[in-house]
Amino acid sequence: MVVVEIACDESGSEGEKLVGGVTDVFAHASVGLSLAAATDCVARVRDRIRSPAQEYKANHLLRDKHRGALVWLLGESGPMHGEAFVVLVDKTLFLVSRMVGLLTGDDSRAAVLNTGGPAAFGQQRWAAFLESFNSVVRVRTRRGDQVTIDSFFQDLDYLLRFRVDDQVRSILAEMSGGRQRIENYRTSIAVDPTVVSTVDPMVSSIVRTVTHWSGGEPVEIVHDEQLSFTETRIAQLKRLCAGRLAGLRLVDSRDDARVQVADFLAGVARRIASEEHNGRGDPELIALLRPYVVG
Repeated sequence: MVVVEIACDESGSEGEKLVGGVTDVFAHASVGLSLAAATDCVARVRDRIRSPAQEYKANHLLRDKHRGALVWLLGESGPMHGEAFVVLVDKTLFLVSRMVGLLTGDDSRAAVLNTGGPAAFGQQRWAAFLESFNSVVRVRTRRGDQVTIDSFFQDLDYLLRFRVDDQVRSILAEMSGGRQRIENYRTSIAVDPTVVSTVDPMVSSIVRTVTHWSGGEPVEIVHDEQLSFTETRIAQLKRLCAGRLAGLRLVDSRDDARVQVADFLAGVARRIASEEHNGRGDPELIALLRPYVVG
């Protein structure tokens, strides 16, 4: 049986913390280059940048003085073109989608709430509300985390007192009837602490990555070392990928040039997407990145 082997890395991971963190975008990159092609790619990046650093990272490419190297790497004549894929996750929208989906059973209106929430309540109040939900649904709770289901629904009831857009109010009102859904979710976590988190973008990104690369053949992932990839988590991912994930092997990125190339793509993609998200988008880089973002 033919097995498709790809190399992966991420940028912007903060586990289940989706708001109030360091990054607003999560990126998960995968490359299908051979080891020889990836080694040549890294060598050519080194030749163009000429930094004394032992290991090159995405931040080398993101410096203004190395823009030519970045444009080359992402461009049609670059070694990654047609051989790489990146999943980009807007963390706030991802969390809102999970919140609306969990509480109503339908996340199709998440984008409406993601835009309307801050406009209706102010960015600070809206962010605090999202942090409340984020804390309630985390599988791995943080020390000192006192947010309860009761306090989350108290926050939700408070928002419903405001005079806001009818669409926003309608979604929040429907969410207020979802207490049993969230209680069932918390119960499942208590019964089985190894349950797959609904708010960890790494999980859905791995599933999308495997789906992209699998043309009917199983996919083997070589991934940069991640503490979250326990044997239990890998078994969960295999189940979620419906048999298409043959295995997931962890390596040090310094020992596999393919993972270094994936690191390049993940890091630059996250920065380009984050800049665009915050109104500082670079049209040339956005256009160069677009062919790598599929689905």
